[in-house]
Amino acid sequence: MTHTATSADGTTIAYDLVGDGPTLIVIGGAFNTRHSPGALVPLLAPHMRIVTYDRRGRVDSGDADAVGGVPPFAVEREIEDLAALIDAVGGEVFAYGHSSGAILGLEATSRGLPISRLAAYEPPYTADPSDSTPLTDGGVRAAIAADDREAAATAFMRLTGMPDQAIEGAKHAAFWPGLLEVAHTLPYDLALTGDGVVPAMRLGSIAAQVLIMDGGASPAWAARAAEAVVAVVPGARRLTVAGQDHNVDPGVLAPHLIDFFG
Repeated sequence: MTHTATSADGTTIAYDLVGDGPTLIVIGGAFNTRHSPGALVPLLAPHMRIVTYDRRGRVDSGDADAVGGVPPFAVEREIEDLAALIDAVGGEVFAYGHSSGAILGLEATSRGLPISRLAAYEPPYTADPSDSTPLTDGGVRAAIAADDREAAATAFMRLTGMPDQAIEGAKHAAFWPGLLEVAHTLPYDLALTGDGVVPAMRLGSIAAQVLIMDGGASPAWAARAAEAVVAVVPGARRLTVAGQDHNVDPGVLAPHLIDFFG
């Protein structure tokens, strides 16, 4: 059964609940919906109550920002969504975020939401201190403004470093229509990433227990980002998951999460 929470601006946020015990909210990244955690949920559910949700604008969640007269999207709206979700499931929670969802978890925790433990896998703070070239959106926002979701999805994938051959393969895969269904929210993920630089002052205010993870087979930016976050979040620790990349295997990830959330 799907449940709903109502965010501060009236947006309806859809979520699912599985399992018993302490509550863990899973925060997905770009293209993710509440169904995306897939195989990870049954691995965690014997240990915790797992909440998966559709971020605003995705599948069964609304998006008041898309209605005329409402201010344009801001990261604060997604933090308000999380606050409403936490309140709906009973208060203090654990959280696990992947990619831009990891950034959302960090931002929400820095704002004082009742998240007592946060695990963040590869938050995409991709700026390279040795390269002064400003990050661009690769044309994603222009494609969305032109209502061309396929162009937006393609541009975003190129932005992440995916080779053209792999992108073409994705376009013929069964999951492609699902990606296009939520492609209009890609600018929200870009807003979370910002200029790709770790916001040291904000993250320095985090009081929760934080685990930052990166994959041992991931690009250099992932390790650089993990190291930078650990350097500014008080008491945070880092775990490099051997042999994994950005698309971490749920079977490999789950034991680390179970251990951290205890």
